[in-house]
Amino acid sequence: MTYVTYDDFDEPRNPQAVYWLIGVCVGVYFVQATLVGDANMANWLGYSAGDLASHALWTIGTYMFVHGGLMHLLLNMWTLWLFGPRVERAWGGSTFVWYYLWCGLGGWAFHYMFQRDGGTLVGASAAILGIAVAYASRWPDDEVLFFGVVPMKVKWLVVFMALINITMAVVDSGSLGGTAYAAHIGGMLAGWVYLRAPGADSLGRFRTRIASAPDYGDDTPRAVPKSSRPREREVDDIVAQSKAAVSRVRPEPRPSPRPGQAAVAPQPSTALDAVLDKIAAEGMQSLTTAERLLLDEWSQRLRDLS
Repeated sequence: MTYVTYDDFDEPRNPQAVYWLIGVCVGVYFVQATLVGDANMANWLGYSAGDLASHALWTIGTYMFVHGGLMHLLLNMWTLWLFGPRVERAWGGSTFVWYYLWCGLGGWAFHYMFQRDGGTLVGASAAILGIAVAYASRWPDDEVLFFGVVPMKVKWLVVFMALINITMAVVDSGSLGGTAYAAHIGGMLAGWVYLRAPGADSLGRFRTRIASAPDYGDDTPRAVPKSSRPREREVDDIVAQSKAAVSRVRPEPRPSPRPGQAAVAPQPSTALDAVLDKIAAEGMQSLTTAERLLLDEWSQRLRDLS
């Protein structure tokens, strides 16, 4: 496998949880290779038959951060980096870490049930294969180059890995040591159960997060007008708001024209021009009470003339 295709609209967030998981595994291996040795690290942090009886319960979780050798570490970390960042971007770091641990515990459970005499359990393979299942559930049609040559969709790659592990678990069922195929199956199954099991609120929220994006079609986007209301309705709204302001504060009455005197249309004042400019620039809601009264007064004058 050499690459995975990514959507152009993926969020550009750094996969901090993936960084931390890789850092912990690399740090444990560094201590293992330089200070304590493979055997001692496996005895302290790996899970062995009898750990439950001896109350060494921490090994159920710590086994997934210990590796049997450099190639084992490199293969697991590369696979985590291949599938993990995009899954973390979709879910968030905390959910991603809990899912990782859940799949690791599923791997331990299957190892305990079906391969308990298979030696000391170490490695992050079960948790990482669970991440691969989650990736295939969300982006099943992404392609990878299997062994750098054969193009293969992620969903078929995960199915192929599951079949290989099931086959090898059956073939090596009576052997001691070697690869923990039962743990691999357990990690993948735990991931599948976490994503598919009905009836749990947390699982429902989790499945909602990885639901496929809706299909909006291929139509060309159209511009949305700023306002679909006619200009006349906007003027009516201005007048209505002016009347509401007048109902709270009434202006002083104006003297009516004397009999026989012709009504002359009032000329707009500079203050009214400023109010109209303010409405055009900032909207009716920007007017003060005094400006609303002025606007209403001029509207009343025009209505009286008509």
